Amino acid sequence: MATYVLRKELSKKAKEDLKVYDPLLQELLYSRGIDSEEAAQIFLEPDYERDIHDPFLMHGMEKSVDRILKAIKNKENIVIYSDYDCDGIPGGVVLHDFFKKIGYKHFSNYIPHRHEEGYGLNISAIEKAGEEGTKVLITVDCGITDVAPVKRANELGIDVIITDHHLQHGKAPEAYAILNPNQKADKTYPFKGLCGAGVAFKLVQGLIQKGDFNITKGWEKWLLDMVGLSTVADMVPLKGENRVLAYYGLYVLRKSRRPGLQQLLRKIRVNQTTITEEDIGFMIGPRINAASRMDHPMDAFKLLSTDDPVEGGILSIYLDKLNRERKGIVGAMTREVNARLKKLAKISDVIVMGNPDWRPALLGLVANSVMEEHERPVFLWGREGSDTYKGSCRSDGSINVVEFMGSISDTFIDAGGHAFAGGFSVKNDKIFDFEKILNKAYAKFPKESVDKTVIIDKKMSIDEVNEDVFRSINKCAPFGEANPKPLFLFEDIVIEKIELFGKDKNHLRLHFKNGSDKIISAIKFFATLDSFDKDLAEGVKVNIVANFEKSTFLNKTELRLRIVDIY
Repeated sequence: MATYVLRKELSKKAKEDLKVYDPLLQELLYSRGIDSEEAAQIFLEPDYERDIHDPFLMHGMEKSVDRILKAIKNKENIVIYSDYDCDGIPGGVVLHDFFKKIGYKHFSNYIPHRHEEGYGLNISAIEKAGEEGTKVLITVDCGITDVAPVKRANELGIDVIITDHHLQHGKAPEAYAILNPNQKADKTYPFKGLCGAGVAFKLVQGLIQKGDFNITKGWEKWLLDMVGLSTVADMVPLKGENRVLAYYGLYVLRKSRRPGLQQLLRKIRVNQTTITEEDIGFMIGPRINAASRMDHPMDAFKLLSTDDPVEGGILSIYLDKLNRERKGIVGAMTREVNARLKKLAKISDVIVMGNPDWRPALLGLVANSVMEEHERPVFLWGREGSDTYKGSCRSDGSINVVEFMGSISDTFIDAGGHAFAGGFSVKNDKIFDFEKILNKAYAKFPKESVDKTVIIDKKMSIDEVNEDVFRSINKCAPFGEANPKPLFLFEDIVIEKIELFGKDKNHLRLHFKNGSDKIISAIKFFATLDSFDKDLAEGVKVNIVANFEKSTFLNKTELRLRIVDIY
């Protein structure tokens, strides 16, 4: 169980510096490192013109823009090659919409098949582009580590412009130009946290600034729906330039004219006019990602880029169906893992499991669930094709999984990712000893202590669950990475009523009364009476750790609490 600690009270100086704001907002601002009225104004009132950086500050922008403008002038074939997730796909839409807007016809979008081609540039796709007469290939959300494919493109006379945001490891590919604020060569761009679609958007800004196009000033702001979608879904830090992109991205999403997006929102019962970051994270993003996990990512691309409401309707139904299938398969795999774990006399320090029938593209979701429940690193593998074992891993914070896999690199065909999440392919002769190899390596690997302390922003009474308090909290939205939803503690509140709801009765709703006898609801999805250390029953006093949220499901507005924990 997490250890909950109340945030320290504001100092007199902080209260004085932020005195123009109400006490709760003062505390929320200060906890986000904002300690002056000027900084608070920038945070609370993002300004597109003031806060968006000049694209030409990014290393490689001038060269990239000049090459693309030359290609447009000479009517050269351009391929936009994007990743297959909810960053690369919307990023590909950003460039697609730009070329379509300027009336350029000699371009196409390409997204690799996740199961057949894998992540990033691949040589077969490069060679196909060469056969089709491609002269310029622009990547979105990939490419920074693809040395060999870029080399092959150079041999075929294709100029590769990489737009990416992932960290550069080793020598950069010898591309025509690279746009990536995280590349070692970029010493000038002031913000490093952009997502892949954000970098693609900077390229569009640069092209519009330098090109001579018949475009209404500010048209590119309509692309912010895709940039905001990616910025939230890819869980990059929502501060600095990203806060502006997410803030205005949500604003544009609420007004977006995309027929496919509108049809999807109707299908999943999300009110477009009130879309929040949670709708992206739990409703929209999973359906975009389901395309590549379950079938082909081009279906999600077409949904977001189509002008045809009929096509949008068909694709929205299909992606929702894929997502339901995805949830069913993930649920079955998770149950299988847990059933196997229950049979063990002792669970290893690193949970390592596999099944040739498991779909590798879904194992990251399973690994994350298992890691959270058992609080230790998890490596799960399946089989792709006839003889390739692939999988996903998650860390509980005790190790950096990329560095860990690097310490036993001879075990893997390839491995990569981030500190807490990664993917891998295992050599055939290593798969049967895989668990033994990982646990032996883990025993010797330097480990970090895992801090389970959770900071509570403030104690509150149930009477404070009201619109005024919600408005104050919501001024700090959108919430996400580096700007978490504020967390509140409600102590010794009496449960009036308990409900289990949903088709499978696997969601929990508790009812409480405030001082005016008004019922306040608190919910937690995928939870039952046995999900907490505290025994739950009507009339029992409980402590609840929760966020505020406003639900508009089926156009019914409800201010309620979202339960994080009960004790």
